[in-house]
Amino acid sequence: MPVTMHHFGALRDGTAVTAARLENSSGATATVIDYGATLQSLCVKDRGGRLVDVVLGYNDALQYESHGDYLGGTIGRVGNRIGGARFSLGGREYALAKNDGENHLHGGPMGFDRRMWSMCAEGDAVVCERLSPDGEEGYPGNLRVRVTYTLTEDNTLRIAYDADSDADTLFNPTNHSYFNLNGGGSAEGHWLQIFADRFCENDAATLPTGRLLPVEGTPFDFRAGKPVGADIGAQDEQLTRAGGYDHNFCLAGLRAAVLRGDKSGIEMTTYTDMPGIQLYTANFLSVRAGKGGSTMAPRGAVCLETQLYPNAMNCYGFPSPVLRAGRHMHSETVYAFACAE
Repeated sequence: MPVTMHHFGALRDGTAVTAARLENSSGATATVIDYGATLQSLCVKDRGGRLVDVVLGYNDALQYESHGDYLGGTIGRVGNRIGGARFSLGGREYALAKNDGENHLHGGPMGFDRRMWSMCAEGDAVVCERLSPDGEEGYPGNLRVRVTYTLTEDNTLRIAYDADSDADTLFNPTNHSYFNLNGGGSAEGHWLQIFADRFCENDAATLPTGRLLPVEGTPFDFRAGKPVGADIGAQDEQLTRAGGYDHNFCLAGLRAAVLRGDKSGIEMTTYTDMPGIQLYTANFLSVRAGKGGSTMAPRGAVCLETQLYPNAMNCYGFPSPVLRAGRHMHSETVYAFACAE
């Protein structure tokens, strides 16, 4: 079906924000706004045939601008954390904003999720584009980024990232949607499977140390699947430091994770060509009003952020986030939906 556009309010400075709505023949919908190239809504049918909005979000643009937590936003230039808010590249050191203690988080205080993007429909897809200028948030190079959202007939949301830079820079994009496959309430009863044998050890600031730990015999073993909350309260240093799960898992292949709503029966399988996925259990999501009269709260969602490993510039052997001048970057993440019986 054709993409439809509608007004989605305005920012504090009066900038108008537009929403683009994708719909397939089964009635599933995805809505993207040009502020932050943000996934504002994603509706799929539950086992009873009822449409359920499975991502947290807000009703208008001003709420997105006023609140943090990156709900549904496109994250960049670098998703997750960079230790010490600095990195060296090509013999030069670059200083970044310290917006997470002493570290740099999700591209800085004015990362991609806080920027206006150009947005248009291309066939059955929504395309968001922007030029991140040289020096933006401290990063080198003029970086041109394109994010394409496609909703297929088999209830799959595809997110494609494309980027080019005129100078060597860092690039590690992700989407920061908060998923609740029941449409609301606690997400601790969601069943989760992650196809990973190892995860990144974090320090007290939730910053990867460079060590990869085995999941076997720990609360981080989701290989066979279990409820999100089954071990979240375990007396494990990695969990207590983060107030729950906020860790990168090292993936074994393209199939990254399966998440299932315990009440709705909605099942979401995540595929990615990225080597890592960050499991975040909304540990610090404050109580607040969301769209449609819903209420957000800690542990009320599960984030599955596909990515390169965090803090890679400071950890030997981690996949590199360096995008070389003149080299094209392309990556895809897929969220495929079905209903469990």
